[in-house]
Amino acid sequence: MAIVKIELPDGSVREVEAGSTPYDVALGIGEGLARQSIAARFDGQLVDMATALRSSGKLALITQNAPEALEILRHSSAHLMAQAVKSLYGDDVQVTIGPSIDTGFYYDFFSDKKTFAPEDFEAIEKKMAELSKADLQITREEMSSANAIKLFKSLGENYKVELIEDLGETNVSLYRQGDFVDLCRGPHVPRTGMLKVYKLISVAGAYWRGSEKNAMLQRIYATAFSDKKQLKAHLARLEEAKKRDHRKLGRELDLFSFSEEAGAGLVIWHPKGALLRSLIEDFERKEHLKRGYDLVVGPQILKTELWKTSGHYENYRENMYFTEVDEQSYGIKPMNCLAHMLVYKSKLRSYRDLPQRYFELGVVHRHEKSGVLHGLMRVRGFTQDDAHIICRPDQIDAEVKGVMKFVQDVAEIFGFRYRMELSTRPEKAIGSDADWERATSALRSALDDSGQPYEINEGDGAFYGPKIDVKLKDALDREWQCATIQCDFTLPERFDLTYVGADGEKHRPVMLHRVIVGSIERFIGILIEHYAGSFPLWISPVQAVVVNVTDKQAEYVQKVEAQLREAGIRVQTDLRNEKLGFKIREAQMNKIPYMLVVGDREMEEGKVAPRFRDGTSLDPMTVEEFIRFAAEEVGRFH
Repeated sequence: MAIVKIELPDGSVREVEAGSTPYDVALGIGEGLARQSIAARFDGQLVDMATALRSSGKLALITQNAPEALEILRHSSAHLMAQAVKSLYGDDVQVTIGPSIDTGFYYDFFSDKKTFAPEDFEAIEKKMAELSKADLQITREEMSSANAIKLFKSLGENYKVELIEDLGETNVSLYRQGDFVDLCRGPHVPRTGMLKVYKLISVAGAYWRGSEKNAMLQRIYATAFSDKKQLKAHLARLEEAKKRDHRKLGRELDLFSFSEEAGAGLVIWHPKGALLRSLIEDFERKEHLKRGYDLVVGPQILKTELWKTSGHYENYRENMYFTEVDEQSYGIKPMNCLAHMLVYKSKLRSYRDLPQRYFELGVVHRHEKSGVLHGLMRVRGFTQDDAHIICRPDQIDAEVKGVMKFVQDVAEIFGFRYRMELSTRPEKAIGSDADWERATSALRSALDDSGQPYEINEGDGAFYGPKIDVKLKDALDREWQCATIQCDFTLPERFDLTYVGADGEKHRPVMLHRVIVGSIERFIGILIEHYAGSFPLWISPVQAVVVNVTDKQAEYVQKVEAQLREAGIRVQTDLRNEKLGFKIREAQMNKIPYMLVVGDREMEEGKVAPRFRDGTSLDPMTVEEFIRFAAEEVGRFH
């Protein structure tokens, strides 16, 4: 029998018979390790515990508590859920796909007979528990595509047949557990008994393969963990996230709405919401001017020929809207870069003029599929805090670092933590290999020099250049993609952007595309959830409400309101004939930072009695003292 050498992470080497499995290796080390191991990594590839090791190599066992175990547990739990659904509803339901995701997993089902609802979750979870208790062995099987198609046709699983046909592979891998079989690359845990901690969360609609032209499926979202403590903490976070849902708070705080009459994905801003976004936009303008940016404004539509020159028509047109004026085709802009290049081209530039930094709060429209629209987080019309820096190649490093510092400053102001990723060339891209390498090296060098830790995100760059993506972490430790810095050698070439160098010759500049918060709409949605609607004083649409105890103080309240408004404080009054406690509770529900209570004593002394929205009371103070107090608090944030 042939012997193979297996090197473990600690550098030790074990000699085993060829054909032995990771489970055999684990068992040779100890029974406890064998029980805890759910998969392995052999020469860098994830494999099942039952995979035959036919050559020497490096083996790392993955136990249930290892960081990469969670994805495998969740993917296996998706199969368990699909098996439970098939056990309960049989041929009434067809299975499609069921991947793991950041928060758990989901499985999409097709049925024209069964409509899933949260009321079904208890029965499905009960069946999952039965299948887990049965401790069914999960086995991998290689099969020719032809035979796999025959198998799934016989089972009435048409979506699996379509997947196999589209793969175009000679062979595919299947996984079996009891009477359930699924098309899958794996790996999976060895037995269903390892899947004990899971919870079904919600059900939603999803188009097959994300296309509105295809059938509507039913997606059951769920999650899974290796222990109950983790699940309990996750469910608590979900409950908190529900309370913070920006769509719910947006209605309750009267910030914005959507209307089918207006169209899906188009935001209608109410007075408080419009004021909130105006405050953020004013902040943006001030911060950009402070950093040497020039304000520009481009048109909403540009000739389609321009979009062809830029490459957007070829690479992005499915996300664009088009219209016709005087028999001329125009594209409604999904991005702001074209007009900014036209500003640059409007006159001859010298090397001494660079960098040129153009900033625009530009309204853009993108054709997002209806199935992915989600409150403010995914809309069809939005405003970007978009800027383009056109610079010399030798200025890239300093400009990228300047943008990174800008991102850091803004994150600190709003109380976000963040991390960075370097996203490289995607399959669908324009520009030469040399330009892509220059751009990627420039971004990597800036990141390395800054000392900022980052990860590589292969193949996720923009079609015209690599990018640094910034992932903000909110109060619930959720990540949001906001800021991005993209390095582009291609569009300056396509639009023939030049500058006159010190040698008197024309040279090609580089363009950095960048946003700091990205979509204003999306950023406001993130802020609503980050602060749970309790905005810091400097961006609260209403900063204070003056409330009277009895009608005797009404005239004084109105004088206080006028004084505060004159000082620039955003203030309301509540003079309704209601009990004081009722008015205070309502102000707290509206997340207003300060309630200024006025009774007979405050009126006589020319004061107000401030209460913070968390119920904390301050000593009575004059209106002038409160104005100074509020100004100091605003100054701490901004």
